[in-house]
Amino acid sequence: MKTINYLFIAAICGMTVVACSNAQIEQSDKEAELKKIVQPYVENTVIATYSAMASEGINLLDKVSAIQEAIENNEDYSNLLVEAGTSWRAMRHYWEQSEAFLYGPADKHYIDPHIDSWPLDYNVMQSKLNNAEEMQLIEEGGGDYVRSNFGYALMGFHAAEYFLFEEGKIHEANLTHAQSVYLTAIVEDLVQQAILLEDCWAGSVSAEKEALIYDEEEGESLSWGENWGEYFMQLTYPEWKTNQAVVEQIVSGCIDIAGEVADLKMGKPYRSSSKADQEYIESPYSYTSTTDFADNIISIRNAYCGAKAGDASVADYIKKQDPELNNKVIAAIDESVNLIGKIQNFETNAKGNAEVKAAIDQVSELAELLEDEVMPLLSK
Repeated sequence: MKTINYLFIAAICGMTVVACSNAQIEQSDKEAELKKIVQPYVENTVIATYSAMASEGINLLDKVSAIQEAIENNEDYSNLLVEAGTSWRAMRHYWEQSEAFLYGPADKHYIDPHIDSWPLDYNVMQSKLNNAEEMQLIEEGGGDYVRSNFGYALMGFHAAEYFLFEEGKIHEANLTHAQSVYLTAIVEDLVQQAILLEDCWAGSVSAEKEALIYDEEEGESLSWGENWGEYFMQLTYPEWKTNQAVVEQIVSGCIDIAGEVADLKMGKPYRSSSKADQEYIESPYSYTSTTDFADNIISIRNAYCGAKAGDASVADYIKKQDPELNNKVIAAIDESVNLIGKIQNFETNAKGNAEVKAAIDQVSELAELLEDEVMPLLSK
């Protein structure tokens, strides 16, 4: 008969309970620390960016509507084109600074491809401009008609860009009436999508913005009635049941856009191994491609460091765990913006350009830091 050492078993069980208790406390402390990041990220980075983008979009819509009216009245609209170009750049600035958080509604509702597909399908667009019957439908239906009947390559930022810019300069004041109608309709749709992004994250928008997403024909708002900010903060979405999962999603969004900037936005034109690659210039009419790239990296900075000074951020958490890694990430962000800023004539001279290659390498290094070092540290 074997003698059972009950004291030994009790000691082992006690040690196990203590170890489990310590692990639970550590996880609870980690969750509490990560929770501090989420609300300022939602309110001061995501919602603030989308809100500013939608507001600038309303300014743009006002300008292009005035251009259409001036053309109809045979009035000079040169200054309006300049003002519209300024508004387009401002709206575009906030959109590009949102690309570190293209998950959620931007992805689920296809808003990203809806407003930012390129290259423009010029031939189909011209066929519409030459079709008097369809132009009448566009003028009557505006953004609602565009949303329901246009492909992504016929609308959004780049279709508007085509009418407002040429070879990096403001377009000459020689637009046809049909072109002004088309421009107004696609900008109305663009603004509606921007407002919907704000609405999806904030749960509501101002009365002015709500009026622009009200479908009069259907008699209801275009809003999906979602609140992704609450999903993030209250951990009510299936993919985000812990604050760790939320913060990992924040960093994952940064990794995704860094990879896209390096491999696609800069990489395809740099390699230019095919006609499609040669035409893969993000902003070919305004010549603001490098500004777009820099703003994409700034979107990473805002997501990682916080868009508002003093906000708790991913950077704060990483700094406590590994100060050297945090310094490396911030240095990589800053150097990425710096090297992108040194690129000259991207739209006309991207292939084999050494400045483009240096920027690609640096942004790739940033993506690797986030994926290979920051993400594993978060998961510990």
